[in-house]
Amino acid sequence: MKHAVTFDLYKTDTRTKARRGCLHTPHGDVQTPVFMPVGTQGTVKAMKPEDVKTLGKEGAHIILGNTYHLYLRPGHELVKKAGGLHKFMNWDRAILTDSGGFQVFSLGKLRKITEEGVRFASYIDGSKHMFTPEKSIEIQNALGSDIMMAFDECAPYPADRSYVQDSLELTTRWLARCKAAHHDWERQSLFGIMQGGTYKDLRYESAMQVTEMDLPGYSIGGLSVGEPKELMYDVLDDCVDWLPKEKPRYLMGVGSPDCLFEGVERGIDMFDCVLPTRLARHGTALTSHGEVKIKNAQYAEDFEPLDSECDCYVCRHYSRAYLRHLFRENEILSSMLLSEHNLHFLVSTMENIRRSIEEDRFLEYKKEFFAKYGEF
Repeated sequence: MKHAVTFDLYKTDTRTKARRGCLHTPHGDVQTPVFMPVGTQGTVKAMKPEDVKTLGKEGAHIILGNTYHLYLRPGHELVKKAGGLHKFMNWDRAILTDSGGFQVFSLGKLRKITEEGVRFASYIDGSKHMFTPEKSIEIQNALGSDIMMAFDECAPYPADRSYVQDSLELTTRWLARCKAAHHDWERQSLFGIMQGGTYKDLRYESAMQVTEMDLPGYSIGGLSVGEPKELMYDVLDDCVDWLPKEKPRYLMGVGSPDCLFEGVERGIDMFDCVLPTRLARHGTALTSHGEVKIKNAQYAEDFEPLDSECDCYVCRHYSRAYLRHLFRENEILSSMLLSEHNLHFLVSTMENIRRSIEEDRFLEYKKEFFAKYGEF
């Protein structure tokens, strides 16, 4: 079977599991390891698509869209009428859509899980809806993303072993239904999701089940949901080894600088997270020397750039004092500029990580980065 998305593995670091590769998609190549900016509702918050393309030196080549939110508003049928999500939002590069599973399961008492799927109440108006594996695929087919994620159950942390066991087996059955519901493999690729919580033997069981379906890529779900980072890294150490080396590996919902480095070191190829734009809206900038909380009084007369080592548009044109003024006055431009800087910072960091793997100096670059950035 010919797949819409394929993966080439160019190089593996000689001292770690870090990998250098490339995703080939219908909307262009994506160099890996990669951080994907999140465009939940058909937009990367506070960013124009053309500005997302200029992040870092190479630009962002893939973003993430959200099935749940786009289903509720404006509706997947409307997006389909517009020519798909790419055309609707004026983005001609790759798009990955998540299945809506995480958003549905985070609703708590507003949803009910059955074998068929999940019944839930809309957070917007309380209206009743049903998501099944087939419905998730239908919506993602209408959106026209390059990569679709399977509908899964994300077990909470902490959760007892019996619950996690049942959850991962349900996820496997739903994955089989997702695969059966999807037909246009040359236009869109479906990735499977490993679950299993923090139980390594259950992670292994889940990995064996999902990889048996021979999909073009796999993700690790159910991490970064409240567990200590040290535990997440410990689980990741083994998870990656149970996924095919020749397929891309995606760690869902993770994007802080420390997690990016630790994930890459363990063999992860793809990451996403709302962190950079969320921090921006709350007045926090990611810089080479750690986080800058721009509302602090110490920046009132600081006319230096956010980050003297950053070459983004924001750092070349605006001072900390001005950015503090914008934030304190609740100006929209504050979110725009800080979002652009934060995304540029992470995209640039991933570019540097890719280069360090090519040059067999990943560990050296990691050490240099955190010597300046500081501890988390």
